[in-house]
Parts: sequence; structure tokens; C-alpha cells
Amino acid sequence: MSNELALDLMRSAVQTALLVAAPLLLAALVVGLVVGLLQAVTQIQEQTLTFIPKLLVMTLLFVALLPWFVSRLVEYLAMVLKSLPTLVA
Repeated sequence: MSNELALDLMRSAVQTALLVAAPLLLAALVVGLVVGLLQAVTQIQEQTLTFIPKLLVMTLLFVALLPWFVSRLVEYLAMVLKSLPTLVA
């Protein structure tokens, strides 16, 4: 396996991981900012108030986007399996 091929596989893996993780991370960021703003405005400093909304939103988003996540990961796996003969040579 050449260095270029190894770098291409690693680049594709990182891109796929970022693409799959980005919606969940962005949702957690937005919910965290909204809850933090509400806490600052109301001066309520309850730790579970930040955790539970993030957990609920991320769970709902994960369930809603699961088919898309799986399709992206299957596309990556298919690409790796197609390039498998070139990896051995």
C-alpha cells in the first residue's frame, strides 16, 4: 500500500466521521447556547437543566437522522471494499 493511498483512506475516514458527527454536535451547541442564555437571564444555575435538554434533542436527532448516518457509513464501507484489491497489491 502506498503512502498516498493510506492518506486518502484516512482522509476519507476523517471526513466521513466529521460529516456524521456534525449534526449532533451542532445541535448540542445550539441547545447549550439557548439553555445557557436562559440560565443567565433567569439566574437559575441548575446543572441538570443543561444536560437533559441536550440529551433529549440529541436522542431525537439521532433517531431522525439514523438512516442518513447509516447510508453515509455504508457508502464509505463500499468505497473501502472496492479499493481492497489495490490495498493488497
